[in-house]
Amino acid sequence: YFEMLFNHEWELAKSPAGAWQWEPVNIKEEDMPVDVEDPAIRRKPIMTDADMAMKMDPAYRDICLKFWKDPEYFSDTFARAWFKLTHRDMGPKSRYFGPDVPGEDLIWQDPVPAGRSDYDVPAVKAKIADSGLSIADMVSTAWDSARTFRGSDMRGGANGARIRLAPQKDWEGNEPKRLARVLSVLEPVAKEFGISVADTIVLAGNLGVEQAAKAAGFDITVPFAPGRGDATDEMTDADSFAPLEPLADGYRNWMKKEYVVSAEELMLDRTQLMGLTAPEMTALVGGMRVMGANHGGTKHGVFTNQQGALTTDFFVNLTDMANTWKKVDDNLYEIRDRKTDKAKWTATRIDLVFGSNSILRSYAEVYAQDDSKEKFVHDFVNAWVKVMNADRFDLK
Repeated sequence: YFEMLFNHEWELAKSPAGAWQWEPVNIKEEDMPVDVEDPAIRRKPIMTDADMAMKMDPAYRDICLKFWKDPEYFSDTFARAWFKLTHRDMGPKSRYFGPDVPGEDLIWQDPVPAGRSDYDVPAVKAKIADSGLSIADMVSTAWDSARTFRGSDMRGGANGARIRLAPQKDWEGNEPKRLARVLSVLEPVAKEFGISVADTIVLAGNLGVEQAAKAAGFDITVPFAPGRGDATDEMTDADSFAPLEPLADGYRNWMKKEYVVSAEELMLDRTQLMGLTAPEMTALVGGMRVMGANHGGTKHGVFTNQQGALTTDFFVNLTDMANTWKKVDDNLYEIRDRKTDKAKWTATRIDLVFGSNSILRSYAEVYAQDDSKEKFVHDFVNAWVKVMNADRFDLK
């Protein structure tokens, strides 16, 4: 290909179909490729504008000339590119198996070093509990760290704690100022116990859920699997993480701006990327609201008078027929008392879709029942752990 491209001059010509294409000038017959059906016939090679760019563009010309002059370098580069093309949706190298798995760690695999698992988890939790972090701080940070997981290509997730690295630490959806404050508390804890920040972030989130459940009257222990590692800047291709940046997160009631796609549809997309079901989505949204985990601390959808407790208040007040919904703008509503017309709470489209969509309302009605309080806590915890462990392929 490179010999043909660089050893000849090319001119524009029209194909029999009338399309413009490039043909070589004064090419020798022995340099012409043979006919695809009859080897006795030779035909002029045809090139496109893309091919010409490889020769005429200064940057690509240098690359192609190097490939032409160094076949071994070209072979290695092609092999690596082909391997990336055919494996980039398989996730980290830990998911590979077989005798041909390469020993080299490649940056596009988002490598994460192994973390410790032989440490005193209760002692770490006790240290975090004494740190002064709020339930909302701990839950929000753990969620932001884990929600980047994409089942489509197995990228993202809490393992590696890349939320503390560029570009994630500066994403608007991660609330950079709050994130920096929380990390300034959790990173010294991780250092003191010699464990990963990734484990510490998730453990703090679990602690926040446990504290919220206790405030609602339930003593629980959120399952935790230690062993996450911490990635470094050298292990991270910052540019490749741009597509993982959340532009909206219905679970934290946030949108970066208004989009053509509705807020609830964006939430569904994030839900399916994380591998969650509709009931799991319902439980998580309801729990995140009452724990005060909204982005920026907004009160939209916080249908409770006991914020910080893992109650079913979100569903009880959402489905209460004593309330009515009044539209303020395209993505903001007021929840008003049907008799007095007094405003009680504000809500977004994401909040109210759990009351307006027939399927989601059926789940909301279940959790709104008086005897569903304990069921809700357990369902929330199960969904929460699923998100925290989404990228723990070593557990599956």
